[in-house]
Amino acid sequence: MSVTLIFLAVIAAIAGWWLSQQRMMSKPWLEVGHHHDPRPQGRHPIEPAKLGLGVFLAVVGALFTLFISAYFMRMASTDWWSTPMPNLLWLNTAVLAAGSLMLHVAKVSAERHRDDASRTALIAALALGLAFLVGQVFAWRELTDAGYLLTGNAANSFFYMITGMHGLHIVGGLIALARTILATRKAPIDEKATLSITLCATYWHFMLAVWLVLFALFSGWANDFIDLCRQILT
Repeated sequence: MSVTLIFLAVIAAIAGWWLSQQRMMSKPWLEVGHHHDPRPQGRHPIEPAKLGLGVFLAVVGALFTLFISAYFMRMASTDWWSTPMPNLLWLNTAVLAAGSLMLHVAKVSAERHRDDASRTALIAALALGLAFLVGQVFAWRELTDAGYLLTGNAANSFFYMITGMHGLHIVGGLIALARTILATRKAPIDEKATLSITLCATYWHFMLAVWLVLFALFSGWANDFIDLCRQILT
């Protein structure tokens, strides 16, 4: 239970920070501005698409929190044998981080009306996302060739299930990214296109953060952190 509360608290903190950046936590009656100005201090209200993405990411975060909590609880069983982490996951992590960086570059370039640079960064991010998925498949194959099959033990099942779920969310992000690339291929990158790029970047950053937590979990680094948190809570 303490593990679940820790991860839920982290997600709540991230969601609170994100909403505060979108003016969801603002107090309009305390804003200084003209009575007729619907955007006090020249700032835009939150777009519905950003709000929808925020809600979706909160649900995704809660889903992975439950997976991680179940992982830790199952580890306490006597029939648990840890699954070795393929070395290829280090490269996959770097590839995913590079894709997140490219989307940030695309977002900044779009905001500065550098359309060509933004398009190039979007295509690079798409290629890196595909490379990450291919790398994950090779990591799975490395484990199966070594005899760590899906039904071999509980640790194997959790590894394939959690990484597979993360991969499915990456596929969803790639579909949205591909649609954004097609929409901005020839037409100028206007405010609507910039919003799409921003949403893709936010989604990718979030999935990178989730993957880093999973990476720490499978590598064993998270165990020491959880033990420390349990000592603090007790």
